[in-house]
Amino acid sequence: MSDQHSHQSFETRAIHAGNTADPLTGAVVPPIYQVSTYKQDGVGGLRGGYEYSRSANPTRTALEENLAALEGGRRGLAFASGLAAEDCLLRTLLAPGDHVVIPNDAYGGTFRLFAKVVQRWGVDFSVADTSDLESVRSAVNDRTKVIWVETPSNPLLGITDIAAVADVARTAGAKLVVDNTFASPYLQQPLSLGADVVVHSLTKYMGGHSDVVGGALVTADEALGEELAYHQNAMGAVAGPFDSWIVLRGIKTLAVRMDRHSENAGKIVEMLVQHPKVTQVLYPGLPEHPGHEIAAKQMKAFGGMVSFRVEGGEEAAVEVCNRAKLFTLGESLGGVESLIEHPGRMTHASVAGSALEVPADLVRISVGIENVDDLLADLRQALG
Repeated sequence: MSDQHSHQSFETRAIHAGNTADPLTGAVVPPIYQVSTYKQDGVGGLRGGYEYSRSANPTRTALEENLAALEGGRRGLAFASGLAAEDCLLRTLLAPGDHVVIPNDAYGGTFRLFAKVVQRWGVDFSVADTSDLESVRSAVNDRTKVIWVETPSNPLLGITDIAAVADVARTAGAKLVVDNTFASPYLQQPLSLGADVVVHSLTKYMGGHSDVVGGALVTADEALGEELAYHQNAMGAVAGPFDSWIVLRGIKTLAVRMDRHSENAGKIVEMLVQHPKVTQVLYPGLPEHPGHEIAAKQMKAFGGMVSFRVEGGEEAAVEVCNRAKLFTLGESLGGVESLIEHPGRMTHASVAGSALEVPADLVRISVGIENVDDLLADLRQALG
């Protein structure tokens, strides 16, 4: 993060970091540099360091500077998707023979990347309950190079004490990676708590409008940032200029959106807790949630993601999803519109039969920013 923005509040950084007025016209929004290559002033005479848009593009640079400022990091990198960001990170940090600790509750795509791609490359992994420090310590061995954390986790909304796991990682000589997608940098700052790298699916809360796919890495270490940038260029799965521009636009309203997402989710949780057909509500804002105290300490609010289990098992959970009308049945999350899904058959189908398998009676909702009374009415009729 540049010194220019280090003293500013989050809301101000979200709007201004990386968003320098265009020097040619004074446009207050960075232009979309829809270009592949750049005129050089003589061989090697690059203007602003730009030569080819895989290596760097001014619109993407604006987004990357903004991401670094929001997470309190020194280097931000934007990718074509969250999984592209994860792939770059893992191939930068790991080599055949290395070992990774992954959470027992994680995004299905992340597990698929480890189990079906990275493991074939000769990297082993162990599964741990990252909310339990002893479970993490037990999973670490002398080959462990990365400890991977999601908090809140997807889809069970588990909470991990980032600072405590950072201590475990340092003792082991490993890097702590935190997927901050569910919280967003507005609600949680993993680098300030000791994480080495933050991962985002920019598709979700950062973009915020279900109209773009993207991913990001942010690190506080300048040298690691350079390594990641080298691999980003070498591997090439970069965010395009238009996608970068769309995410930048979404980020400007991140703070106000997250406030409404969290407020709406809290009211929906109150209803679900009292509903006779709901057997369990998973939300870190509930005092009875096992990670509530840690979440209250390391998060500004509890976010807009809620999961719950219903009477009647898998078929009943599927029917709740099918009966919803205002909640759109679909994968992904973090948009202004509310979404509902059945993780076991949708986003987490890839973990079936593994240590990460999710309960069949689980429903996950991404609470949007609509009028909460309309959302409550829709969930009540969907539950029956």
